[in-house]
Amino acid sequence: QVELVESGGGLVQAGGSLRLSCAASGRTFSNYAMGWFRQAPGKERELVAAISRSGVSTYYADSVKGRFTISRDNVKNTVYLQMNSLKPEDTAVFYCAADQTFSTVMTGKTSGMDYWGKGTLVTVSS
Repeated sequence: QVELVESGGGLVQAGGSLRLSCAASGRTFSNYAMGWFRQAPGKERELVAAISRSGVSTYYADSVKGRFTISRDNVKNTVYLQMNSLKPEDTAVFYCAADQTFSTVMTGKTSGMDYWGKGTLVTVSS
């Protein structure tokens, strides 16, 4: 059993920054590739960024490339999403998810993820 808890969401002006954190329970965090997804009202959940078990490989959706950075600290069992130059269209509930393979996370298929957090709301005002 793995529990994921997101934090760091909130209200920010366009052009501002936020850092999201996802804390994982257990002692096997390093065995999982991680992804950040987001879901805006009325839209499907989409993959934003992914990171491999070691942190060597990363993936970013075209819509956030150059603005967002995913990282992880396997000692603290935490994955981060640094979000800069935020836009109103970034407004969504952000979820972290875990799977044992990086390739599976990169597919962006929500049904393929083994574990999900409950989400943290990011609201970007114009």
